[in-house]
Amino acid sequence: MRRAVDEDALRAPVPARVRVERTRPGGSGDYACAVALQLAGPAALPALEVARILRERVAAEPGVGRVEITGPGFLSFTLDAPAESDRAVLAAVREQGLAYGHGDALRDEIHQFHHAREVRAAVTAQTVRRLLTAQGARGRTTCEQAPDPDWVRLGVTVDAHGTPPVPLTGIRPVPAGATAGELLERLGPDAARWGLLRAAGHDRAALGP
Repeated sequence: MRRAVDEDALRAPVPARVRVERTRPGGSGDYACAVALQLAGPAALPALEVARILRERVAAEPGVGRVEITGPGFLSFTLDAPAESDRAVLAAVREQGLAYGHGDALRDEIHQFHHAREVRAAVTAQTVRRLLTAQGARGRTTCEQAPDPDWVRLGVTVDAHGTPPVPLTGIRPVPAGATAGELLERLGPDAARWGLLRAAGHDRAALGP
């Protein structure tokens, strides 16, 4: 959808959230989405035309086998059957559960990160710490000031706050421009975390309008 807007095929604001659901009994495909109906008014186009514009782009995405238009403009997606290598990964994930991807390659390392009292910095530092500890390292995060209580809802914990006695590795992405509470109210915890982490730290976070 964003590509269709960028290419000027659709002249409408990109919604902050698009709902995709499992196809209901009697429907076709694996998933369904009503975004074409949502965009028809702002784009000043019939919903079926919006659906056709989106179908061309979604069908070209990896992992999508087929995209159909049903009813007044619903998009129905059928996923590609996974390749052999994909099936092996899925089998490993099912077998190992939450332990999948963990190891001990960094078991002798200790990492300490320090960040500003800013939600994107806090979420980024927490994520880096978790990646390292998943490989056996020991990690610790500290904040320049007392943490925002809403960070807990984004999975952030801070070990200490204040000025560290020695220089630590700083985590300083471009600030989000919104508080954790504002993002949680607008996006919810999962979408907020994804938006804060998806872009590179030197780029602005993709948090919608």
